[in-house]
Amino acid sequence: MTDAGVYCHAGPEQSVASTKAFIAQVTVLAEIALHLSQGRTPLYRPLLQELAVLPDKVKSVLKQAKTIEKMAKDFSKYRDFLFIGRGYAYPCALEGSLKLKELSYIHAEGYAAGEMKHGPLAMIDKKFPTFAIVPESPLSEKTYSNIEEIKARSGPVIAIATEGDKEIKRLADNVVFIPKTLEQTQPLLIAIVLQLFAYYVAIERGYNVDRPRNLAKSVTVE
Repeated sequence: MTDAGVYCHAGPEQSVASTKAFIAQVTVLAEIALHLSQGRTPLYRPLLQELAVLPDKVKSVLKQAKTIEKMAKDFSKYRDFLFIGRGYAYPCALEGSLKLKELSYIHAEGYAAGEMKHGPLAMIDKKFPTFAIVPESPLSEKTYSNIEEIKARSGPVIAIATEGDKEIKRLADNVVFIPKTLEQTQPLLIAIVLQLFAYYVAIERGYNVDRPRNLAKSVTVE
């Protein structure tokens, strides 16, 4: 039906809640953007080089699975969650909140960090934790300010930050660090942390992570 198409080559996904398809699609979209640029962007070669070394950086994230599992156990009893991020981190916040909802049945909202003050901040208290996605970027300082607002209201905070970020240790209760990478490829590492967190929370709550209730694979249902 289409004039052109690109396969993800991710292989079949057994779980109803998609994980590797998300990562594969982000990668493919980055490659399509590079192809359409025809080398005109200064990011062309750096981004190609970064995509080539990204699998090794993914492995370093996966090595932190035990740390993420411990955090998930500590936070599995909460009923609500807020996910915030700016720029490329905002769609990651949406992915994190979606996975937590799908797998653990915890109410979760993904918000652009810049909009937090104008709505969800009213909900924050000691029983409403926040997952702050704040990798290295020109907007990091603004997200630090959001975290400070959350801490001032006794809200627990988990953060995803870039290795070497000393400021985030002062602000957040728990931190998962990802390796340094380009802003455009940060989501590929961030998503893995968020997906693992949702997975371990669901396991701790005794749910079937492959077959969430009320959901079905899109290929089998119109």
